[in-house]
Amino acid sequence: MSLIPSFFGGRRNNMFDLWDPFQDFPFIGGALSVPGETASLANTRIDWKETPEAHVFKADLPGVKKEEVKVEVEEGRILQISGDRSVEKEEKNDKWHRVERSSGQFMRRFRLPENVKVEEVKAAMENGVLTVSVPKAEVKKPDVKAIDISG
Repeated sequence: MSLIPSFFGGRRNNMFDLWDPFQDFPFIGGALSVPGETASLANTRIDWKETPEAHVFKADLPGVKKEEVKVEVEEGRILQISGDRSVEKEEKNDKWHRVERSSGQFMRRFRLPENVKVEEVKAAMENGVLTVSVPKAEVKKPDVKAIDISG
């Protein structure tokens, strides 16, 4: 029995569960529009660091196979990382106590700076971490010509 009622029909089994008033609330629009699916769009954590040689993106994608992930460069300088986390198969006799892992589609987009070589982007997946490396183009230093001052 819960001390705080679940107004939206949430799965609350005991009084020690924390009450989430938005747990089963159907959000409007985009990836959040399907009730019952966890919004994995917001849960895909990605780090972006810049080294002297490249821009490096690291995404935590535990349990996602590399075949379920797409890395694309759109419109010249938009890096898009997207994919689909599979829903775990539910057996008839299973009794779930808590569902916190997200499933469904995810997508993140990043506008790359002008100094990148988009034709040389590389991606690798290891131990549930996707690493995307975008090499930097060499910045050509402007030619400077010294002018003698007469007089």
